[in-house]
Amino acid sequence: MKLYDRILPPRVLELPNGKQILKYRSRAPLWALAVVLLTALSVKVTGFDMGILAARIREFFVILGEMLPPDWGYLSQVWQPLFDTIKMSLLGSAIGSLLVVPFAMLASTNIIRSRLVVSAVRLLLSIIRTLPTLVTALIATYIFGLGTLAGTTAIAIFTFAYIGKILYEEIETVDMGAFEAMEAMGATKARAFVSSIVPQVLPSYLSNCLFCFEGNVRYASILGYVGAGGLGLILNEKIGWREYSSVGMILAVLFVTVFIIETISRAARRRLVQGGEHE
Repeated sequence: MKLYDRILPPRVLELPNGKQILKYRSRAPLWALAVVLLTALSVKVTGFDMGILAARIREFFVILGEMLPPDWGYLSQVWQPLFDTIKMSLLGSAIGSLLVVPFAMLASTNIIRSRLVVSAVRLLLSIIRTLPTLVTALIATYIFGLGTLAGTTAIAIFTFAYIGKILYEEIETVDMGAFEAMEAMGATKARAFVSSIVPQVLPSYLSNCLFCFEGNVRYASILGYVGAGGLGLILNEKIGWREYSSVGMILAVLFVTVFIIETISRAARRRLVQGGEHE
């Protein structure tokens, strides 16, 4: 019997047939205590001060009030950075999603029998996935200079690692009958993979790529803070100059853009998933 059950022993219930069963106590109080202790520890470690938050929270609403109404005269200067953000997101998502396909194949245990190869590829994807996108973009600016190329590279790297993990996990759940039959007939792993595995994972793969693109539009909008181009560049500039009405215009355009992209993407992903289920 566990320590918790010794402290709070289970209740004995007697069934109509005379048999007795044990009803164990809920673990909810234990988890609640753990959450309280961890919260207290985090407040102590980070130096969080609720008093400061309560005293300064009104400043947030002051700034929010200065953003409204947005400066419509600034709209003409938002279009080009907005298009740069969308281009970075779209190109980076496409490059990362395509480049990762062979790596996902190498990371799948039902395709590759070598544990060394599978472990090495999975380790590579894990390492890349731990890199924050802003840090990757900052490194890219030192390599490629300021501009959208650095942002596109950062988004491609993030997409590569994100889609890679999802894809190899999806590959490991497919029916291997057709793949094994093609290998028995003399086909190479690559040929058998393209002909038998790709059709099974394609709907979910495309759906995940679209979902990743949605997120990348939001991520790309802040990459300008490290000089990677896009909306983040002018957003950082206007916040620095305290031109909050222009900031409001940038955020309004970004909100509408993300909403439209998510609506279209959601409809496309629904059709892809339904099409995959019918097949």
